[in-house]
Amino acid sequence: MAVYTDVSFEDLETFLHAYDLGTAHVFKGIAEGVSNSNYYLQTDRGTFILTLYESRVEAEDLPFYLGLMEHLARAGIQCPTPVHARDGKTTRKLNDRQAAILSFLDGVSLRRPLPQHCTAAGVALAEIHAAGARFSVKRDNALGLKGWRNLVRDCAPDADTIAEKMRSAIEEELAFLETSWPAPLPSGIVHADLFPDNVLFVDNKISGIIDFYFACNDSLAYDLAVTLNAWCFEPDGAFNLTKARALIGGYETKRKLEKAERAAFPVLCRGAALRFLLTRLYDLINHNPAALVRPKDPREFVRRLRFHRTVRSPEAYGL
Repeated sequence: MAVYTDVSFEDLETFLHAYDLGTAHVFKGIAEGVSNSNYYLQTDRGTFILTLYESRVEAEDLPFYLGLMEHLARAGIQCPTPVHARDGKTTRKLNDRQAAILSFLDGVSLRRPLPQHCTAAGVALAEIHAAGARFSVKRDNALGLKGWRNLVRDCAPDADTIAEKMRSAIEEELAFLETSWPAPLPSGIVHADLFPDNVLFVDNKISGIIDFYFACNDSLAYDLAVTLNAWCFEPDGAFNLTKARALIGGYETKRKLEKAERAAFPVLCRGAALRFLLTRLYDLINHNPAALVRPKDPREFVRRLRFHRTVRSPEAYGL
């Protein structure tokens, strides 16, 4: 979450005329995240999130994202759901952006999750995969293997200004992945961004999963690899095997990985690390200093990728 597009209180009041949400009492921007503009909204009828969709989210994808959240909520997944306006629509224009109001979930995200939190995240991811199997709408992963080539092209000229020899490192890694990516694996709806800041906890239990704006159809094991990259490394870059075993163990209480998924896991982890290295690098290079947003450091994923390149078997991840 972040704020790129400013919304005045007057803009908000006009926007709310289309809804049955009462009178706004509190309205403020949320600085976390990188993709969309988000505001905390409290009215006399409840608490909500107002989201304005920025350039990374295509308007034609919004029915997929919002429909998926409604589908998952009906299946018992604790996730935000869009508020329908009086005309039944879930999106409308606000300051030249498509916008939606979503339900607010209580809870806090954890900066330093413990193994039991990793177990809970693994269980939640498998539950999303199971519930997503019954969602009929499909969306290709624009930030999958094919999309990485475009990101490398866009970022490579400036990569060495962020870290020495970064350009050659990302070009070499992409060349490896393009020749080593596994054959099609079991696939379905994936969250594709299940970082700790997208999981809310109350009393050490998950109270909500948020930010489905990278969700798509892709390999389920790749989604697990994304989550491992997000939850199982320490601030100093060290890989935490205990957390990895907890995460994967939690996932496998709901869905067992197939033999081919286990064999492919080291390559999937390298791909997941490169994906976030590239998008963070792109966001840092193209950062607008006027936006209320904190770009994330791509160098964290240089260190994670360096670890994955030393892995010789799935057992290194606790499989």
